[in-house]
Amino acid sequence: MDEIIRIGIDTSKHVFQLHGVNAAEQPVLRRKMRRTEMIEFLEKLPPTVIAIEACGSSHHWARLLGSFGHEVKLIAPQLAKPYVKRGKNDAADAEALCEAMSRPTMRFVPAKTADQQAALMLVGMRSRLVRNKTQLANAIRGYAAEFGLTAAKGMCKIAPLLDRIAANATIPALARELFAAHAGEYARLEKELREVEAKVLVWHRANEASRRLAQIPGVGPIGASLLMMKTPAPELFASGRQFAAWMGLTPKDHSTAGKARQGIITRAGDEALRSTLVAGATALLRYVRAGSGKNASPWLLGMLKRKPPKLVAVALANKIARIAWKMMVTGESYRKNAELPELECAA
Repeated sequence: MDEIIRIGIDTSKHVFQLHGVNAAEQPVLRRKMRRTEMIEFLEKLPPTVIAIEACGSSHHWARLLGSFGHEVKLIAPQLAKPYVKRGKNDAADAEALCEAMSRPTMRFVPAKTADQQAALMLVGMRSRLVRNKTQLANAIRGYAAEFGLTAAKGMCKIAPLLDRIAANATIPALARELFAAHAGEYARLEKELREVEAKVLVWHRANEASRRLAQIPGVGPIGASLLMMKTPAPELFASGRQFAAWMGLTPKDHSTAGKARQGIITRAGDEALRSTLVAGATALLRYVRAGSGKNASPWLLGMLKRKPPKLVAVALANKIARIAWKMMVTGESYRKNAELPELECAA
């Protein structure tokens, strides 16, 4: 067999499809292997370059195959898809990965360490608990409204609502029993969420860069932790605008024939990270619109006069992302920025 210079691997739970080429770009390896067979084969193979589609287990494979001496490159699925010649099967996907890896302009996903994945698991668990708690709160509100009981907006109003339901003798006993079950589930979710957030704060306090990012108005400990956990090496981005574009906070480009047409934001990148920054920017704008913001910039005040608040919040989140990128690249601490309002509660 000719010497293999490049291999594309289409991964799955048990079956792996390999496609390798030699120096003349001729296919010399087209094999389907089971998990153990693939590991044994690559462990004996001389060091080469391997492409894997970025997915849930790809970082594990990057670490394992890297320990064998191979150079592993992870490719985002949307970047490998154009190289699938025809049809959709494992062999075509492996060949597409092998071809995509050879392109000089191809972008790759940095492999994460086991500790980084553990931290991401922590924030993922927090997101799930927040989602479950919100879903349960909405269900409680809906059932309570069927019996004529309502509560003001806010998660803090759920516990008093449940107390009112428990004390209301006009509600059938079966309904009160079910509401009590909901109350127990809601209390468990709140306890689990507090425990997970406490672990996130421990991680945040132990990370110097995360503590610096938390100084940015509208970011806070959770936002800073997400920025550090979910952002690849910031040096990979050429500018703050490129970082904001990776996060999906820049408008879609529909330009043609010299006519620039800007659309809504692309919503690319990580949804949790983007939504957290937008939520922080929305909180900042709430204080500015209420007159509580100190030294709000003319740019921000002008935007609020011309544009809807939600659009301004996204623009402000874009600016926060650029500041965060600059701080991550340079290692600087936050300096008061003319574009970000300083709030009385920001400290």
